[in-house]
Amino acid sequence: MAIPKLRTGSYFPDWLLERRRRAERALTTVVATCYLLGVSTRRMEKLVETLGITRLSKSQVSVMARELDEHVESFRTRPLDAGPYTFVAADALVLKVREGGRVVNVHALLATGVNADGHREILGLQVTSAKDGAGWLAFFRDLSARGLSGVRLVTSEAHTGFVAAIGATLPGARWQRCRTHYAANLMSITPKSSWPWVRALLHSVYDQPDTKSVHAQYDRILDALVEKLPKVAAHLQDNRADVLAFTGFPKELWRQIWSNNPQERLNRENRRRTDVVGIFPDRDSLIRLVGAVLAEQHDDWIEGRRYLGLDALTRARITMIDGDEQTEATNPVTPEALTA
Repeated sequence: MAIPKLRTGSYFPDWLLERRRRAERALTTVVATCYLLGVSTRRMEKLVETLGITRLSKSQVSVMARELDEHVESFRTRPLDAGPYTFVAADALVLKVREGGRVVNVHALLATGVNADGHREILGLQVTSAKDGAGWLAFFRDLSARGLSGVRLVTSEAHTGFVAAIGATLPGARWQRCRTHYAANLMSITPKSSWPWVRALLHSVYDQPDTKSVHAQYDRILDALVEKLPKVAAHLQDNRADVLAFTGFPKELWRQIWSNNPQERLNRENRRRTDVVGIFPDRDSLIRLVGAVLAEQHDDWIEGRRYLGLDALTRARITMIDGDEQTEATNPVTPEALTA
């Protein structure tokens, strides 16, 4: 449909356009702050020209930043009252920030979850100096304090101290080690000449039609590798419970919970915005931009179609409740396991 052009304004109401503007306003304030602080001046001049900005005063930057900071802070600290959040995924982005006259790496910890209605949500964002156990523990404590509950599975790669953090803050939750990242970890101890067939064997596990077949195929892989590649076989055996945690849930959910691939798509969108900035002038500007991007994505998810069906979600919770006693008896979570 052809829409006549107006000399000023738009036919579209402000409430429709406002959400899309948040991330762009965040990008503008980051660039302006960088420019005012003298960070990468030549690069920022080109970026400002690309955005069509000719001049930004300090007062303009202050007003824009304050509005965005209030919005992002309310989003990051909102109550998590749409649970139970049966499935949670977590990851970390490494970004550069200028602190104390030098450029340092910081880690933006992100978590998403599936709420009781089957929609995905952005659960939290925190920036830490190191991607270690202390950072993850503080992150999940904050999520729990805001109402995160009913978690049955947390999917992530093998971050340092991550398993201990969820064990201390999310009782009853299992850890699913991301299949994509685990394959890369396994290849790091596999002779390069054996990569193709070992990778094919590992992928065959995920092609099985049911839980029993998955475990049977895993056993066959161990038998095939124990003599030829004993180090690889031992690695597979040691990580079996974490790699196959998805099998405790309905088959139709496996693709959504056995890897962090959905989270990686979110990370790519964040990277698309943050790469424009390069080096953030401070942590507040990082939270401002990444938080605005996440808030925009959160709204899209809530208004879009369900990520997981309600029937499958209900059966996932029932499966876990029915299997809790058996799980504790056959595979108890020990302090050693939590710190592995």
